[in-house]
Amino acid sequence: MPPQDQTVAPAATPATQPPYLDPAAPLDTRVADLLSRMTRREKVGQLNQRMYGWDAYRRTPDGDFELTDALYAETERFAGLGALYGLMRADAWSGVDHGHGPGADDSADLVDLVQRHVLERSRLRIPALFVEEVPHGHMALDGTVLPVNLAVGATWDPALYERAAAHAAAELRARGGHVALVSALDIARDPRWGRTEECFGEDPHLAARLTEALVRGMQGTPDAEGGFAADRAPVVLKHFAGQGATVGGRNSAESELGPRELHEIHLPAARAGVRAGAAAVMAAYNEVDGMPCSGNRALLTGLLRDRWGFQGLVMADGLAVDRLARVTGDKVSAGALALDAGIDLSLWDEGFTHLEEAVERGLVSEAALDTAVARVLRLKFRLGLFENPCTRRAPIPEHTGRALSTDLARACVTLLHNPTGTLPIGPSVRRIAVLGPHAATTAHQLGDYTAPQRPGTGESVLDALRRLAPPGTDIRHDRGAALTGADRTAVPAAIAEATAADLAVLVLGGSSARTPDTEFDANGAARTVVSEMTCGEGVDLAGLRLGEAQHALLDAVVATGTPTAVVLIQGRPHAVPHTAGALLTAWYPGPWGGTAIAEVLLGLTEPTGRLPVSVPRSAAQLPVHYNHKDTEYGAYVDESSEPLHSFGHGLSYTSFAYGTPRLAGAGVEVDVTNTGTRHGRTVVQVYLRRLITPVWPRTLELCAFEGVGLAPGERRTVSLSFDVPPGVGAVEIRVAESARGALTVVPLVLDLRERPQSLTAPEDTPL
Repeated sequence: MPPQDQTVAPAATPATQPPYLDPAAPLDTRVADLLSRMTRREKVGQLNQRMYGWDAYRRTPDGDFELTDALYAETERFAGLGALYGLMRADAWSGVDHGHGPGADDSADLVDLVQRHVLERSRLRIPALFVEEVPHGHMALDGTVLPVNLAVGATWDPALYERAAAHAAAELRARGGHVALVSALDIARDPRWGRTEECFGEDPHLAARLTEALVRGMQGTPDAEGGFAADRAPVVLKHFAGQGATVGGRNSAESELGPRELHEIHLPAARAGVRAGAAAVMAAYNEVDGMPCSGNRALLTGLLRDRWGFQGLVMADGLAVDRLARVTGDKVSAGALALDAGIDLSLWDEGFTHLEEAVERGLVSEAALDTAVARVLRLKFRLGLFENPCTRRAPIPEHTGRALSTDLARACVTLLHNPTGTLPIGPSVRRIAVLGPHAATTAHQLGDYTAPQRPGTGESVLDALRRLAPPGTDIRHDRGAALTGADRTAVPAAIAEATAADLAVLVLGGSSARTPDTEFDANGAARTVVSEMTCGEGVDLAGLRLGEAQHALLDAVVATGTPTAVVLIQGRPHAVPHTAGALLTAWYPGPWGGTAIAEVLLGLTEPTGRLPVSVPRSAAQLPVHYNHKDTEYGAYVDESSEPLHSFGHGLSYTSFAYGTPRLAGAGVEVDVTNTGTRHGRTVVQVYLRRLITPVWPRTLELCAFEGVGLAPGERRTVSLSFDVPPGVGAVEIRVAESARGALTVVPLVLDLRERPQSLTAPEDTPL
C-alpha cells in the first residue's frame, strides 16, 4: 500500500470553494486560479507523462486490480500525476493480453482506481489525463478494430470515417480514457516505409478532408466553454510534421524538405485539423531543416501557434525530448529546449523531469513553464475532470462497432485490374480454390497497433466465401506458401487445387502482426523482424515485391491456366505484375475484412474503393507519387517511369460516363451517368494544373472530390467547389476518375488574369 499522504487537502465545502473548483466560473479564471496555487514541483508534474501505463497495475490472484509501487513512486515524485499513457494498451510490446489486462467490463474500474489514487496524492486534487492509442479503434482488449488509415484513404468517404471515429471516441470514454492519439498527418511519399499503413495516402487534400472528419467525429461540437460531451474525446493528431518524407523510407530517418514542399504536401492536413478544432498535436521524430520537430520553435510556435492561431496542447513523441541532448549536450537542457520550442507534455522522457532545475538554472523561463501547464490544465477542465474525475459510463450500442468496421472495409476494397471480367464470380463457377497465406486467417488483416483479439473475432476470406457462396459451390483451400521466405514445398498442393478448380482466388500480401518474440525499441517500434512481419513501425523494406514463396505461388497458379483473381491484403502497395485475370486490394481491412472481400468477389457488393497511393512497378522507380513537379524529365531506359496504377484509380462492375465540366460559382459541375447494368459508385475527382504561376507547378493537384452512387441509367449533376492559390495566372481544371486514368474529360482552362480572384485561399509563406 502507498504511504499515508499528509498533504492531501480536505474536499472543499461550498463556502470555502476556490474559484478553480467552481464549475460556473469562466474557464480562463479557473485555469489562472489553479495555476497560482501550484508549486513549481506540481507544475512540472503536470507536464510529465513518464510511465508506461501497463506498469501501473497488476492482477491479483482473485482477479482484482491492484496498483504497483512504480505508480506510487511516480505520484510521490510529482505530487500527483499529469498524464498516464497506455493504461489500457494491450499488444506484444506491453505484454498485456486477455486474462491479466483490462477488458471491456473492467477497464473503467481500473481507470477509476488509478484516478482516486492520483487525487489522494495531489494536494490540489488535480486529476490525471488518461491518454490512449486510437490509431484505428481503441488499442485495448475488446476494442473495435477498424481498417487502418490507408484503407480509410481508399474509401474516399469522409462522412463514413467521421461516424467510425465517433464510435471509437465513445468506446474510449466509456472505458475511462480521455485523450485519443491518432495518426493523421503523415503523407505517404515512399511505400518502403513501414508506417505507410498509418497514412491516409500520398495526397495532401485527401488527407486534409479525412483529418477534418476525424476531428469532427472524435471531438464532436464543443459547448460554449469548449467542453467535450461524455462520449467524445479530444484528439492528438500525429505526427507534426513531415514524418512521411524520411529518406529511403526508413523510420525516423532524416528528411530533406524544402519549405515549399513542407507547406504544399506535409502541412495541409495539419492545417485542416487545426481549423477543425483539434485539441492537440504530437510533434514528429524527424527534423526540419536540421532541427528535430520536438525542439523546433519555428515550427511549433512560429507557425503552429503564432500564424495558425493554435491554442491547444503539443505532445512530444515517445523519448523524442531526450534525443535533443544530441543538440544541447544533456537531458536537462534538452527538456528546456523542447519546452521553449512549444512542447507542453512529454512522453516517457527524462528531460522533462528536470524542468524544475532547468528553470532554476535559467535555461527556460518560469513563464514558459506556466504557459505549458495552463494548456494541460485547460484540457482537463474542458473534459470536466474536476467535476467528474471518474468514469461516466455511457452505453455503447451493441454491434455498432462491428457494423462500422465492416462498412469501412467494404468501402476500401479496390478493384485494380479486371480486363476479361474474371470478377465478379459468375454462376458457372462451381468449384473455387482459395489459396495463399492470407486466405484462412484474420490475424494479418488487422495492421499494426492492434490489441490481441479473442478467438472467433472477425472472418477470413475463406470462411466468408464458404458462408456466402451459392449453395452447391465447392470451395477448397490450401495455404500454398508462407508470407515470408523462399520455401516452395507447399506450392504443389496448391497447384493441384487450382488445376481442379473453375476459379482460383489467391490471397496474398503482408503483415504487421507482432508476436511475443518480437524485440522492441524503448518507444515500441520493432527492432528485429520476426515471424511473418513485413510492415508496421520499424519494419521498412528496401524492395516492394512480395515474399519469394508468394511470388512462386502466384506464378505457378497462373501457369495452370485456371482463371485467377488475386487479392492483396497489405499495409503498403506491393509491386505485383498483371499476370492474373483480376487484382484487387483491401489494405488491412480489419477483422471483418474477409467478409467485405468475399462480398466483392461474389458480386454481392460493388468494389467502390479508389487508390489513396500510386502503385509502383518496382522500388527502383521511387518516388512515383502523382503530384510531382511538372518538369520534362524523361523515362528510364530500362523501365517505365509511370506507376503501375495511379492515385485515384479504381474499377467498378458497372461503367460511368462523365459529361463536359462547366464552371459553377467557386467550382465546377459535371453530369455523371451510370451507363452499365449494375448499381455502382464513382468518385468524381477534380484536379488543378497551374499554367501561369509564380512558383514552379506540380503536374496535378487534387482540389475536390465527391463519391456518387448511381443506379443503372441514372444521371446526376455533381457540383464541387475548390480554391485556387493566389497569384496563379491561369489554371487547367480536370474532372476525372483518377490522376492518370483513361477517363479524363476535356479540361477547363481558367485565365484568372481576366477574372476576379474569387477562387482563392490563403497560402502560407515558407518557415
